[in-house]
Parts: sequence; C-alpha cells; structure tokens
Amino acid sequence: MTTSTTTTSDSRVARLFGLQGDHWTRHANPWSVWTRFLALPLLALAAWSRVWLGWWAVLAGVVALVFTVVQPLIFPPPRSTRNWASRGVLGERIASERAPADLPPQFGTSRVPAVTIAWQVLGMAILVVGLVRLDLLLTVAGIAIVQCAKAWFIDRAVLLFEDVKGRDPEVAAWEYGEDR
Repeated sequence: MTTSTTTTSDSRVARLFGLQGDHWTRHANPWSVWTRFLALPLLALAAWSRVWLGWWAVLAGVVALVFTVVQPLIFPPPRSTRNWASRGVLGERIASERAPADLPPQFGTSRVPAVTIAWQVLGMAILVVGLVRLDLLLTVAGIAIVQCAKAWFIDRAVLLFEDVKGRDPEVAAWEYGEDR
C-alpha cells in the first residue's frame, strides 16, 4: 500500500488513540467498534451523574475518558474482518494513512466526511446544552445525532475499503475469515 507522509486530521486522531500499524487490526474487532459507541453515552452519564454523585462525578468522567482512550486497543484481533464493523475500521485506516490526493477520486474529493463531522459537532453542541440544563430530551437527541453521523462516516469508510481493496493487494489481505 502506498502511504503518504502527509499528516492529516485523520492520522493525528488515529495516533492519539494509538492506532498505527497492527493496532488497527485490534480495533477492527467488531466488539471494539460496537463498544466504541458506548463511549459518548458513558461520558454523558458521567456528566449527568453530578446530580447524584456530586464531585465524585469527576471520577466517573475520568473513568469514561480512560475507557475512551484505551478501548480501541483492548480487544484481540478479530477472527474475521468480513463484516461491516471491521471493514469500516479498515476504511478509516486507509483514510488516515493516505493523503486525500492518494484516495480514489470519489472519496478524496467527497464532502461526506466533512458533513458527518458537521453533524457530529451539531450533536455535541446539543448534547452539551442538554447536560448543562439536565434536559434528557436534548441529551438523548445530541447523542443520537452524533452516533448516527458516526455510523454514516463508518459506512462511507466501508465503501472506501471495498473500493481500495479491489486495486491494492496489500489492502485486500486485511480482509480475512468467514463472511458474517
């Protein structure tokens, strides 16, 4: 696979979570992907818990943040990467390891990643307002918007992986195991 030395926001985020080289394989475990969706609700619950726990809510927040940071690496490599969740992570790997100019044209110039990020930012703003006001509807709506936008992003990453694996034997080798 041709990798670029260009640093992108995707590659910076991947490095922040320790996602380099073989660590991507661990994160491609479907359990890693699906439990990743728990991170935001856990953080929201930690913030909401200030009502019940007082200052102990800070400890709940720290635990949720630690989970968020270590979660991509706590699962073993999957038995199979032939599933939606694993393919999404492998697509994210491609996006983080290549410069936009090195991606297939329909992905390198696509506005979808920017739109999904915009929706995630909007959802986070709604979530924060909900947490500050202790408004359950706003809190749940914010989480739902962020999670739906993230799922859309992952789905686009699946399409990227499917496109690139057809042209790059090294990337095609990332897919193994039985179909699920």
